[in-house]
Amino acid sequence: MLEVEVLERPKAAALTLDPIKGRLLAALAKPGSAASLASEVGLSRQKVNYHLRVLEDHGLVEPVEERQWGGLTERMLVATAKSYVVSPAALGPLAADPGRTRDRLSASYLVAVAARTVREVGALWRRARESQKRLATLSLDVVISFKSPAERAAFTRELTNAVTQLAARYHDASAPGARPHRLVVHSYPAPNECPS
Repeated sequence: MLEVEVLERPKAAALTLDPIKGRLLAALAKPGSAASLASEVGLSRQKVNYHLRVLEDHGLVEPVEERQWGGLTERMLVATAKSYVVSPAALGPLAADPGRTRDRLSASYLVAVAARTVREVGALWRRARESQKRLATLSLDVVISFKSPAERAAFTRELTNAVTQLAARYHDASAPGARPHRLVVHSYPAPNECPS
């Protein structure tokens, strides 16, 4: 089971938004069957079995075991991931695109860049898993409390200069086998519930 699966297909993404199918996916963090899930979600075994078949047809659950009970076969299934994220690729031409936003300091640009990151990394990660390779990534996540807007502006200048200098030092597009990497730095006010 993956920690996170990025859903690129619109139908699979839509299925996770269905309240019943979403509850079934959450319950299938551990293996379960139509019979064991029926009472948990308040549906008949037959209806649960229908929903499980649809989820399985779209790659959101997978069988892990079959048990024989008299003349019946009980199929145990598990969700393919603990969590799901919908890739903007599922939205096709409606997906957020930083190229369509002029104001690079706007919240809409930040959201579009974050959406592009989900789309690109999701696709790269899927291909890496299919090739049984690891995907080289780097994530930085920190909360900073600034004393004033002036200090925030000074930090922004220093960070920009440091990243520009590092990029200039290590960037070599002419090197044989050079592979470009996208570096994105986001900053926005931390939500109130965010730990410092």
